[in-house]
Amino acid sequence: MLTAIGAQIAFPMPPWGIPQSLQTLAVLLCALTLGPMLGAMSMVLYIVAGLIGVGVFANGESGWQSLIGQTGGYLIGFVLCQPVARRIIRHPDRGFRGWAAVIVAGIAVHAVVFAIGVPWLYVVRATDPGAAALTVRDAFFYGCVVFLPGMALKTAIATVLAIMFRPEIARKAW
Repeated sequence: MLTAIGAQIAFPMPPWGIPQSLQTLAVLLCALTLGPMLGAMSMVLYIVAGLIGVGVFANGESGWQSLIGQTGGYLIGFVLCQPVARRIIRHPDRGFRGWAAVIVAGIAVHAVVFAIGVPWLYVVRATDPGAAALTVRDAFFYGCVVFLPGMALKTAIATVLAIMFRPEIARKAW
């Protein structure tokens, strides 16, 4: 639900309109609270809700075109980043590592999302006969680099929220 709400706070980034949203903040918070299995399942549920027509994707979009379109790779990244974030954030005994781990997990969440989203964006845009010529550099710049300031801000917000709701995180760095 939080991911769906975060998706509605979206600003299309030029030139292709890929939205800068609060989705990845919700994805990171999901990893902090639910664990790898429930976190991944919640992201799958989010995607399924969008696929069946509920307007949960950025700007109220829904349907298969969202998954097979230019932002589909980012959506798949939401699912796949859950275990990565959880492994960074938690000790094997399930205790939190600390605030520095939350920052590293925030970077890792975004890295996984970009690692899947950018190549997907490139393939979708490069195979679209109506689209302008596209280079790998353009896909990386407009699919990742322009989102880095937002990534830093969302990671900082997640760290503050983690410390607020889990004070033991503030007592240790890692």
